[in-house]
Amino acid sequence: MWQQVYDPFGNSVLSTLAAAIPVVMLLALIALGAVKTHIAAVIALIAAILVAALLFTMPWGMALRAAFLGALIGLFPIGWIVLNVIFMYRLTVETGAFGTLQQAIGGVTADRRLQLLLIAFAFGAFFEGASGFGTPVAVTAAILIGLGFSPLAASGLSLIANTAPVAYGALGTPIAGLSSVTGIDPYLLGAMVGRQLPFFSLIVPAWLIWAFAGWRGMVQVWPAILVTGVSFAVPQFLISNYINPWIVDIGASLISMACLILFLRVWHPAEIWTSPALRHHDDSAATMPPPRPPGPQPTTAQVWGSLVPWIIVCAILLVWGTGWFKAVVNPIFTVNFPVEGLHNLVEKVPPVVAKPAPEPAVFAFTYLSFTGTGMLIAAIVSGFVMGFSPVRMIRAYGQTVRVVSYSLITISAMLAIGTLTRFSGIDATLGLAFAGAGVLYPFFGTLLGWLGVALTGSDTASNVLFGGLQKITAEQLGLSPILMGAANSSGGVMGKMIDAQSIVVASTATNWFGHEGSILRYVFGHSIVLACLVGVLVMLQAYVFTGMIVR
Repeated sequence: MWQQVYDPFGNSVLSTLAAAIPVVMLLALIALGAVKTHIAAVIALIAAILVAALLFTMPWGMALRAAFLGALIGLFPIGWIVLNVIFMYRLTVETGAFGTLQQAIGGVTADRRLQLLLIAFAFGAFFEGASGFGTPVAVTAAILIGLGFSPLAASGLSLIANTAPVAYGALGTPIAGLSSVTGIDPYLLGAMVGRQLPFFSLIVPAWLIWAFAGWRGMVQVWPAILVTGVSFAVPQFLISNYINPWIVDIGASLISMACLILFLRVWHPAEIWTSPALRHHDDSAATMPPPRPPGPQPTTAQVWGSLVPWIIVCAILLVWGTGWFKAVVNPIFTVNFPVEGLHNLVEKVPPVVAKPAPEPAVFAFTYLSFTGTGMLIAAIVSGFVMGFSPVRMIRAYGQTVRVVSYSLITISAMLAIGTLTRFSGIDATLGLAFAGAGVLYPFFGTLLGWLGVALTGSDTASNVLFGGLQKITAEQLGLSPILMGAANSSGGVMGKMIDAQSIVVASTATNWFGHEGSILRYVFGHSIVLACLVGVLVMLQAYVFTGMIVR
């Protein structure tokens, strides 16, 4: 048994700086573009192993096993999702169904700003609620690039849009994970998040259009922005507070899409914005092919035909995300692999947990209930519906594997870093630095959730990682554990746009390989500012508007 060490130097500042080395190195290498992203991820992983073993005294064997476990988790379920989403996308492109869908969306509105509201925000929120784990960014970025958006616009704006719904993603999985480590009723946590994020559901649509088209471009479509935000924020609050936290995103996104489409039938902006690039200098626009002349508007039958593959995806993923489906198939179609030499041999200790607790290290190969498996089945069914033969689909799948191979390496290395930092206690050292903020803890505790998602790529993982620490610290400071648990999840959603996993998914979906640094540089400032705004809101709820706290 090895107990985690959170202050190996006996100096919290030095220990925190040492703990930050892997993530700072990773982000710096990606942002500078000095090496390819998959190489940057491997270099940062090596650095994380050295820091864990040499500075935080983790035995070498345990450090290597933790990294191996993380790499497996990177492939299954995360990489598995990315691979099959891109496979599905390529099938629809090859048959022309995707092109028909693009024309249909263009038929709703030719204005790029309104397309962003409909696709990146509302449609992306639906996929976040149904499956999460990178699916919404992959799907919306692919649709936007197909509509003619520049690679940077399609990637960066999909990441910005995929924030407000993340805390309720994959049928409320982040809330369930937070509840499991805090012991707080998930309905209370979901309701508290529902008193924080609706404010940002109002802000993010405007922020999204401002980031794309500037202040003037945003003001020109403010009625559509208002309809989109209000029709999402109000259901988000009502469902989370009066129904349950599991169907928040699905309900809110469907209402928002319907309201926006109906509104666009009676309202149009005075000026139609047709530029597919960001308002500032967009180097990625040079890589765009020349625009194709518009073809005849597809018939209603053709539009429904183009939607069939995505309807199949939504139907299957909704089933795959339900608890009853997992409860039925997991006992039968699951193989658990305890990692010998690591499983229950690492012990978390106070103040991170109330009492010493061993860390399980089991790779749960729930191969049938993986979201990626549902996506693969949906792609195969859709392929047959679209007229593919088995041989043609196998050939297309092999081509997809080649296309995303470097991305899979990157994602595996990213998750290896995140898993190693969890088992070595490096993440807890960073968390304790935030926890020492005293009266400012509501603000910095919110940023702790942001850090957790930036490290792990998942709001669920961040909640599991820091949920217990949030509860313990809140109780020590006389704050509401419900408030700070929810703040971890709400703050985490803003870290989603800068986590390396999401950036790789976006670059893969847009075929803009090797430009992950450009995407990171574009979204980083947005992520920081929005996370700080969430922190300010939590501060106000903690000390001023205390009546907003769920009791």
